[in-house]
Amino acid sequence: MAQHPIAHIEIPAENAAASGTFYSDVFGWQTKTNVEHNYVIFESEGGLRGGFTGPAEPSYKPDRLLVYLACDDIDATLAIIEANGGKTIVPRTEIPHVGWWAIFADPAGNHLGLSTRQQP
Repeated sequence: MAQHPIAHIEIPAENAAASGTFYSDVFGWQTKTNVEHNYVIFESEGGLRGGFTGPAEPSYKPDRLLVYLACDDIDATLAIIEANGGKTIVPRTEIPHVGWWAIFADPAGNHLGLSTRQQP
């Protein structure tokens, strides 16, 4: 069976820059802005990475932290999820020059993401 480690976490924030400053000041996370995607990313000690998603992003939900699982084939993984009672919320979507992502709901209604750096 393929491994699906946590690859990325998104923290909802109306003001991504201010949230980045907060987490940097409190926890020492390194933050930077990806200008091409207008996206503030963070990296914690130990290497866990993520970003701050704002109201304009399709994955944004106030009070809902979004965890992304790495996978090799998003479409195949979504098919397995749906065959086991889950639901695709956002289908495979390109992040230009980065990779692909999607969001699904498990049978309990929890939303999680999938990501891959490989391009189909």
